[in-house]
Amino acid sequence: MVPNSLRGTSAAYVVFVYKLLLCTTALSHNTGLAFRQPVHGQDMEHSSFKLPFVHLLCLLLLCPLVSCQLNYKYYDYTCPNLTKIVRSGVWSAMTNDSRMAASLLRLHFHDCFVNGCDGSLLLDGGEKNAFPNRNSARGFEVIDDIKANLERACPATVSCTDILTLAAREAVYLSGGPYWFLPLGRRDGLTASESDANEQLPGFSEPLENITAKFTSKGLELKDVVVLSGAHTIGFAQCFTFKSRLFDFGGSGEPDPLLDTSLLTSLQSTCPNQDDSDTKLAPLDSASSSKFDNLYYKLLLNNSGLLQSDQALMGDNTTSSLVLNYSKFPYLFSKDFGASMVKMANIGVLTGQNGEIRKNCRLVN
Repeated sequence: MVPNSLRGTSAAYVVFVYKLLLCTTALSHNTGLAFRQPVHGQDMEHSSFKLPFVHLLCLLLLCPLVSCQLNYKYYDYTCPNLTKIVRSGVWSAMTNDSRMAASLLRLHFHDCFVNGCDGSLLLDGGEKNAFPNRNSARGFEVIDDIKANLERACPATVSCTDILTLAAREAVYLSGGPYWFLPLGRRDGLTASESDANEQLPGFSEPLENITAKFTSKGLELKDVVVLSGAHTIGFAQCFTFKSRLFDFGGSGEPDPLLDTSLLTSLQSTCPNQDDSDTKLAPLDSASSSKFDNLYYKLLLNNSGLLQSDQALMGDNTTSSLVLNYSKFPYLFSKDFGASMVKMANIGVLTGQNGEIRKNCRLVN
């Protein structure tokens, strides 16, 4: 298969074929793979085989001509301690701030849902100023610190996008949630749009059909809506995101009739009907706000979902059936959550010569 970029360019095509023949010949004489056993304490990403030199040479020859896609071993040679450094940074941040795990997971979600996973949310200005992110998106300093450590260990090598993607996984894992394998090699975008963020991010009070449409526009499915909503098993929400359910639901002058009465009383105490309570916090999962588990779904069954968009999952036969299954089978939720996170992390990624590797996650080079 000839890359589109080479069609119509005879000289480039000849070079491409020559390099391909070189690799084919070399590989035919070097079929061995050097395996090594996992070492306790090392990250799981780096615990399988290393490619022989000739395989690496072929990648170097062909990558400029063939768009290099995501790879599970992408940083094995160039930054072998990547996962260890990211995990250490996330763990340190979580030790100092119990909310940080949820914040990092939310950053990754909000980055990927606006024109793909390209680290655009990390750029100063732009998406940071959008309504869903302004005065609520947090954890940027954690990514900055991890990036600084990686620049010392392996300069100009790891993208801010991959750092954020890995940080979200480590945040879940260190909170007691699942671990999933991630192909790496994402590159950083060059622009960030406030208007695109306002338009593309799902809202906390949007109806389920609107949220589902935003998910499907990214290549995700209805099941992914339910699974990824389970991220709300950790973290907090500001009172303004759900206060209308407490006092004037749908302009009725009354609370949301679906909201559990004991939870309603508690929330009205935390978030009184006055403006100065808007930024106060309430746990998204009142049962275990810092542990990644499946109790979020059990709360939905008891009409105790905090956000309107959460409780809306019980208003559809398909989504409510999934909620019931995840409430019963924690392993199923963990497995599906990891799979959905991998899907989300592949939305609109930049690879090969597209984008760049930022030196500073807040600024383009």
